[in-house]
Amino acid sequence: MSSAEPPGPGEAAPGLAVAAVARRLGVAPATLRTWDRRYGLGPSEHAAGAHRRYGPRDVERLMVMRRLTLDGLAPADAARVALGEPAEGSARLLSADRSPQAVVDAALAADEERLASLLRLGDQEDAVDWWAGLVAPARELLQRRTVLDRPGLDADLALEHAVVQAVRRRTSERRTHPAAGLVLLTAPPGAPRPLVLHAVAAAISEVDARLVSGPLIGRHLVELAAMTRARAVVTVSERVGDDLSLVGELSAARPELAQLVLVPAADFGAIPTGPAVQRARSAAGLIHELRAVLDTSAAAGG
Repeated sequence: MSSAEPPGPGEAAPGLAVAAVARRLGVAPATLRTWDRRYGLGPSEHAAGAHRRYGPRDVERLMVMRRLTLDGLAPADAARVALGEPAEGSARLLSADRSPQAVVDAALAADEERLASLLRLGDQEDAVDWWAGLVAPARELLQRRTVLDRPGLDADLALEHAVVQAVRRRTSERRTHPAAGLVLLTAPPGAPRPLVLHAVAAAISEVDARLVSGPLIGRHLVELAAMTRARAVVTVSERVGDDLSLVGELSAARPELAQLVLVPAADFGAIPTGPAVQRARSAAGLIHELRAVLDTSAAAGG
């Protein structure tokens, strides 16, 4: 049977190489290798003297994994679902004592000690689960409330402060390797810096990540990336219509530099394209892709 012919009755479809599966799913080959190494979602077909190949069942599982991560499910939970196992992950966070509603109640009461306790990011806790299962739902609940704060009190700011302090504790206790280059975490010019960037930093706390403050104009981001030997640049916007031109400028100047971009769904098509620009639809998906990029960089000795 030639390679152009479909399999006949009773014949199995030929397995696919990692590059072919990556193109089909719209992910980097490094992402598939990470899913294989971390979650066991690798190719199952193997012939003597040949590379392992992805069979139809393998590809089906990967499609489930890809869809769930794009929908915002934590990668570890998405992998369990793809493998037919019960998902846990974010659900482990939720209890009567530690839930989004408990966080909102503490923020409204300006109870800083209670907030710190609820939002403490455990040493072995996955920052993606922490964000998706606790912080993000609490922020959403709080933003739905009409609140009459006394002067000097601000429930939103209290919550944000507790989140930042939790991330600060987590990242200050981890060893980083600044000589290997930084990961730069940015917002578009003129946009407020999204709180989720702190969660991204916590999720890669073994890497030296820095949040960029102040104005970014002209080639400033290009210069920062060169000066810091950046391994990747993350751009996140929570507003529709923010200026994303710096993504394109950086890609033109440094086409090999990985960029990961998360914006509202309405702006997804406005993200400039480039050889190393990856678009994410959720914080969990962005962090997952960033981890794959960093794993590849580390394996290459960069």
